[in-house]
Amino acid sequence: MTPSETRPRRPRFSGPLLLAALCVLLLAATAALLAAHGWVPLGPEQTAHTWAVDHRPGAAGAAALVVTATGTGPAPYALALLAGALAGRDARERLRAAAVALGVLLLGQAVRYGLMELIARPRPSAADWAGRATGHSFPSGHSTTSLLVAGILAWAVLTRVPRRPARYLVCGLAGVWAASVGLTRIHLGVHWPGDVLAGWLLAAAWLSLALHHVRTGRLPAPPAPASPHDPGVTT
Repeated sequence: MTPSETRPRRPRFSGPLLLAALCVLLLAATAALLAAHGWVPLGPEQTAHTWAVDHRPGAAGAAALVVTATGTGPAPYALALLAGALAGRDARERLRAAAVALGVLLLGQAVRYGLMELIARPRPSAADWAGRATGHSFPSGHSTTSLLVAGILAWAVLTRVPRRPARYLVCGLAGVWAASVGLTRIHLGVHWPGDVLAGWLLAAAWLSLALHHVRTGRLPAPPAPASPHDPGVTT
């Protein structure tokens, strides 16, 4: 038997790859719908924007500014590196996992920036802003970044944490954080809802593609977590 015959075949299509394709199709459909309307806000987008601007009490606005600030700047990159450190069992594995996590985040940001510059959708009127914003509107950078980081954190936790309650708690908190960051962009009046949706779809597609490459061996994967039934692991 030849080495090629003994080598396990990599699946041509996997669950993550199919999910990535679905998210790309939904993102393309969203962009096509908006482009067909000249990139002006659709009726539901305008309604949501108007409601957000008209229902923005001081306390909620201040809280939104705090939450939205966590979706940009050095914090997301620090969290990605932290996820890499969590995913490995020794210094070498941690460095490798951190490099993969940071690379996924940076490349995802590059794709998002390219789309943003290519499409150049205008933001809502600056008179409606309750926070700082730069660049074009579609897709939302905060939404893309926060969901990318939440996915990377979930990957690290699911890889290394053996206890299911802890897994569910951390993954749930990461998901709530990413959703909250995206919603604050609408609440602060700096993005249309379609921008936020596009950011989530882009991040989901990118994370799914990265997971496919990890599972097929094209990206290095950290070791599996210890089983709760192994000696020394308590539940």
